[in-house]
Amino acid sequence: MSKKHAGGQQKEANVAVVIMAAGKGTRLKSRKPKVLHEVGGRTLLSHVIAAASGVVDAKQIFTIVGHEAERVQNAVAEFGTRFVEQPEQRGTGHAIQTALKSITDYENVLVLSGDVPLIRTETIEQLWRFHQKEDAAMTILTAAPENPNGYGRVVRRRAGSAEVESIVEDEALTSAQRSIKEINSGIYAFKTSALEAHLGDLKANNARGELYLTDMAGVLRAAGERVVAVQAEDAAEVLGANTLAELAALDARMRATTANRLMEAGVTIFRPDTCVIDAGVEVEADAVIEPFVQLLGRTKIGAETRVRSFSVIENCTVGERVIIRQSCVLADSSVGDGADIGPFARLRPGSEIGEDVHIGNFVEVKKSKLHAGVKAGHLAYLGDSEIGAGTNIGAGVITCNYDGVHKHATRIGKGVFVGSDSTLVAPIAIDDGAYIGAGSCITKDVPAGALAVGRGRQVTKEGWAEARRARRKAQEQG
Repeated sequence: MSKKHAGGQQKEANVAVVIMAAGKGTRLKSRKPKVLHEVGGRTLLSHVIAAASGVVDAKQIFTIVGHEAERVQNAVAEFGTRFVEQPEQRGTGHAIQTALKSITDYENVLVLSGDVPLIRTETIEQLWRFHQKEDAAMTILTAAPENPNGYGRVVRRRAGSAEVESIVEDEALTSAQRSIKEINSGIYAFKTSALEAHLGDLKANNARGELYLTDMAGVLRAAGERVVAVQAEDAAEVLGANTLAELAALDARMRATTANRLMEAGVTIFRPDTCVIDAGVEVEADAVIEPFVQLLGRTKIGAETRVRSFSVIENCTVGERVIIRQSCVLADSSVGDGADIGPFARLRPGSEIGEDVHIGNFVEVKKSKLHAGVKAGHLAYLGDSEIGAGTNIGAGVITCNYDGVHKHATRIGKGVFVGSDSTLVAPIAIDDGAYIGAGSCITKDVPAGALAVGRGRQVTKEGWAEARRARRKAQEQG
């Protein structure tokens, strides 16, 4: 049974998803909860929730939290999932026992690991479809990596059979079983009724005194229930990480996948191995990404835009035919079509750069709106301002937006010329077509079409320098 949601996507109604995310991850030697470490620009747990959200509604996803539970919940609150707290972490079986009363309204449950970020929606769906087709009490998602050492092996009842005889941990394998390549991923589907009937039969007869969900395969087989397995197409999807080096390897794999996806869609990426591109980044065809670029967060890059080397763009929307020159830093801002940014420019959060705007070298913009055709070519600071179309901002111009306590706005109209090295002391308004003389300190509003000059009058003393040099020479000789 399924139901249709907004956008026409079919999502399952009679299945819950439980994500295990309660552990500390002590082998990472980090204060941070394991599931909050990042690959591809997002937390491990965020990737898993996003994949599960393609199968079920957010309210059908139950994340089991324990270690630093509040921190984990806050980190993924945007998804709108539910949480189950496991105050004492006594193994994966105990985690599901903790969650059981929250999922009894669902006929089936899919169990995922919060530290397996490469899992795809399609693979979760594959597990779910196979579980339904086989009408099994338990379905195990398996994989066949090149090197299965260290993983529990899945022993099938016979070659080609879907049914599982047992799961044997690596250290308990016989010499014959060691040739088995198929491993247990730790991702499962269960009939909820089977969990209710038999989850209490798990025993903590191991060195750590914990209850392991893996043991449910043996418990259910002994009870005469059907246990089956389906193999994931790509073994990499079920890979986890227990060290920072392994996390880095997952990150590299995910970023390579992202770069390949973009290139297949028509994006040119020179030296993709040098670029850092987060999984959520969108780039349109015919854009060009040069080496050593970072595209982070929810960044979107338009068609025929070129991002030159060493630029860092985070959570920005960049239009079409834009040039981002070398070593620019952009964050939480938007850039209109045809704009020319940099080199060495900085857009701080809240900047709105209009069409065909030129932001030149060492220009910093913060929380400002620059309308079409504005030019700020050199060494300027534009903060808390709005600048009208076609205005020219000279070199060294700054908006003095902070009085030591509060921020104030600067409003500059259309077609204004602001001369070099001028300081505009906010709050201030400069109306359309006005001129500001170079080197001015402007503290009062300037009406349309006016010239404002705020500097000391130049005084020239003929022969002064020559006389000074003569006096100096006489003093040295005397």
